Amino acid sequence: MKSELIVDVRPDEIAIALTEDDRLQEVNREKRDADNFAVGNIYYGRVKKVMPALNAVFVDVGCEKEAFLHYLDLGAAFLTQRDYIRKLESDRRKLPPMSRLTKQPEVGKEGNIGDILQVGDMIPVQVIKEPINTKGPRVTGELSIAGRNMVLMPFADKVMVSQKIKREAERSRLKQLIQSIRPQGYGVIVRTVAEDKRVMELDGELKLLVKRWEDAMRNLQQPPKVDKTGKKSPAKDVEVRLVSEELGRTIGIIRDVFSTDFTSIQVNDESIYDEVKQYVELIAPEAVKIVKRYKGTQPIFDHFDITRQMKTGLGRTVGFKNGGYLVIDKTEALFSIDVNSGSKKLFADQEENAFQYNMLAAEEIVHQLRLRDIGGIIIVDFIDMDDKDHQQLLYDRMRELMNRDRARHTVLPLSKFGLMQITRQRVRPAVEVDVTEVCPTCMGKGRIQPSILFTDTIAEQLAQYCEEHGRGFNLFLHPYVYAYVRRGWWNSLKNQWRRRFGVHVYEDQSLGMLETRFSAEKQN
Repeated sequence: MKSELIVDVRPDEIAIALTEDDRLQEVNREKRDADNFAVGNIYYGRVKKVMPALNAVFVDVGCEKEAFLHYLDLGAAFLTQRDYIRKLESDRRKLPPMSRLTKQPEVGKEGNIGDILQVGDMIPVQVIKEPINTKGPRVTGELSIAGRNMVLMPFADKVMVSQKIKREAERSRLKQLIQSIRPQGYGVIVRTVAEDKRVMELDGELKLLVKRWEDAMRNLQQPPKVDKTGKKSPAKDVEVRLVSEELGRTIGIIRDVFSTDFTSIQVNDESIYDEVKQYVELIAPEAVKIVKRYKGTQPIFDHFDITRQMKTGLGRTVGFKNGGYLVIDKTEALFSIDVNSGSKKLFADQEENAFQYNMLAAEEIVHQLRLRDIGGIIIVDFIDMDDKDHQQLLYDRMRELMNRDRARHTVLPLSKFGLMQITRQRVRPAVEVDVTEVCPTCMGKGRIQPSILFTDTIAEQLAQYCEEHGRGFNLFLHPYVYAYVRRGWWNSLKNQWRRRFGVHVYEDQSLGMLETRFSAEKQN
């Protein structure tokens, strides 16, 4: 299987597409702003509310909505961790050595969070679920630093090996190896990809993870800022802050999905390209040649057919083989997926026809869950089948297909109403792409300006942009409009505009019919 990662870097966001055998499998979008509460970020937050009825607290971490921390998410070593943080704050000149930790009693499974935390307490927390809809981020008090081969667990002081490593001899080797190189005061979870890795590689990564942890603690340890008048800045600006930022979404995806099946990683931005290349060189030096800088004039998602696949695969209605289609709807509580066979019949027998369409739909459903990163509760309304054997075969097929999904999930058998319930881990909002377009000529009013004036409007926009930014910029148009402005040769509008404004005109499939996009970035 051929896997490719396509990274589209734009001024406001980074979009990452994962393809397998040229078929789009995952799409991730990351806003390029400071208020990005990504999974893995560690914040130094303030307890704002204690909710005894929920056995939880709400923590201010700088998000518009306060973060939710449940008692069971405090972590067994929370008291030891809190004691360490107090030592950090009492002496800001150096880090207390983790090897000299004084072990405090573990936090049990049963207890009241009000006995441990009070309003105003400052605590480090880590995001485990991004803000979704009206809810703020969900956080944990059990901090960790994730790497490709392992996860560093400060204060845990134990080694665990992934259950997916089946060979007992290899599990024993990895456990003994990590025990021999693990610094005192740290625990380690060995990930599946560490199987058969050499000690040098694992030791190098472990040292990097320890350094990231120490850097985070130094950031937490920083004293309050002082302004020009000598006064301390407000506590909100000083104390509630980000102390460790998770690797960017691009690097995070590479860390989690990278394998020998990858044939290329295409990036259209120089700085992100350098970042990705350095990371791949660190985790798999032999594969660094697959990281490539995309220099084409066509938008990168258009070139690799990502835009078309997003438009056809992310709408409310999604087709699959032999004329069948899915209708996917989202509510506040759950996602519903309705399976339809369309007008075409594969078999004269209704039972066999329903079974075959349901089996085809199962593949597309699993693909859609991964593509849209749908999480929470999913209800699938399959075509009704009376045969119990068919129902069991469909259930077995769904479980088999879902085993390829990295997200934690549960699949239940069909109910007597023909409904299948699926739960899938949700750590960030589902991918939403509006595949419809507002009419750019009438903006929904039903009446338009004379079409002949459109190119005059573009010329006016070009003159204004040229005056503000100078010559040598780029203009992107819908492919139909692009075909019109390049008609002819010397006297084509494209060449006229180039001579007059120094503009380079390109096509972009993601634009509406009469939309335009300007860019000052140089195209190669």
